Amino acid sequence: MIPRYTRPAMKKIWEERNEWQTMLDVEIRACEANAELGRIPKEAVDVIREKADFDVDRIHEIDAEVNHDIIAFLTSVGEFVGDDAKYIHMGLTSTDVKDTGLCLMLKQASDILVEDLEKLAEVLKRRAVEFKHTPTVGRTHGVHAEPTTFGLKLLLWYDETLRNIERMKRAREIISVGKLSGAVGTYADIDPFVEKYVCGKLGLKPARISTQVIQRDRHAEYMTTLAVIAASLEKFATEIRHLQRTEVREAEEYFSPKQKGSSAMPHKRNPVRSERVCGLARLIRGYSIPALDDVPLWHERDISHSSVERVMLPDATTALDYILSQFTSIIDKLLVYPDKMMADLNMTGGLIYSPRVLLALVSKGAYRDTAYRWVQRNAMKRWLQGEDFYENLCRDEDVRKYLTPEEIKACFDPKAMLTHVDEIFARFGL
Repeated sequence: MIPRYTRPAMKKIWEERNEWQTMLDVEIRACEANAELGRIPKEAVDVIREKADFDVDRIHEIDAEVNHDIIAFLTSVGEFVGDDAKYIHMGLTSTDVKDTGLCLMLKQASDILVEDLEKLAEVLKRRAVEFKHTPTVGRTHGVHAEPTTFGLKLLLWYDETLRNIERMKRAREIISVGKLSGAVGTYADIDPFVEKYVCGKLGLKPARISTQVIQRDRHAEYMTTLAVIAASLEKFATEIRHLQRTEVREAEEYFSPKQKGSSAMPHKRNPVRSERVCGLARLIRGYSIPALDDVPLWHERDISHSSVERVMLPDATTALDYILSQFTSIIDKLLVYPDKMMADLNMTGGLIYSPRVLLALVSKGAYRDTAYRWVQRNAMKRWLQGEDFYENLCRDEDVRKYLTPEEIKACFDPKAMLTHVDEIFARFGL
């Protein structure tokens, strides 16, 4: 099942013909290994390599009769190969071929996702440096807190993306395994050499031990990794949606000259791509639960995981590939409004400098809890009555015992609260 938003490189991996071709590659490599062991005539392998093919429609036709897709596939291949097809699938069980091929496809999908993440990281790094010293208000609980910079916001996302790159690489490693060990993993009808040979040729590692299936804790780890990456993207996109709100509008998605925001309201400029990222991120996260449910298969194996994976794995990898591409483009062309950021920074009339005033009082000898109450009562007058915070502090008899108006004014400087920005960037070599 390939969603319509699938990008070409990922689509190619999950197309049905490629899936069957991947399994055919496993079968051919297994024939080569058996020929090395003398179990198959080498001349037969030459024929198999030359003639092996399949017809997707024919596979569906046979599957409708036998209700077994791998048998249908092998029957179709046999119709192309002829008599030497008897050597194909020697000593193998269906899942030897299916699971090994699936892991190879997941490895290929992982290569694309790692590349996507690396592209996003580069764009985030570039734009973080661009806005390194652009002041903006930091918010906690959605309420103005202290000044930060827009560059620091993007640098935080860059750092998280670097962690996601490492997570994706680990997930790729954990899923890049194969198994050709027979019906219950004992190599009863196949030599372990075949597994080593096939996996080596395909760039996989042989599972150290398996039953009939590769154990699904690997797939669960893979899927939960995708879920974590998707959650990060939703976090980033949610912030952009906030920044694009009419009341805020400190940044917004690029809006092309021919773009339209609403069928009814010509004035609209909506964060549609960020919303798309958030929606598909939820879908990807949702797949982590069935992936975990697939781990406890009955006894040596059952088939309850198979139907889940036919939808889950193509869907999740293609959706993540898509939203990584979307979000990279969003950041690359993000419209940023420093003047509005400064205006919002000053919206509360200096309330965001209350920590500096508190520390100044403490440094002059005031008891911290008492000083906190002094600053807070003046801050509340600004919140509730709209009175001037700075002037009220200057008139406050308790505050005046410790600070002059000039010393209070010196606290109202965003630069003084951003003196370590360069040091934070230096941790990243920037």
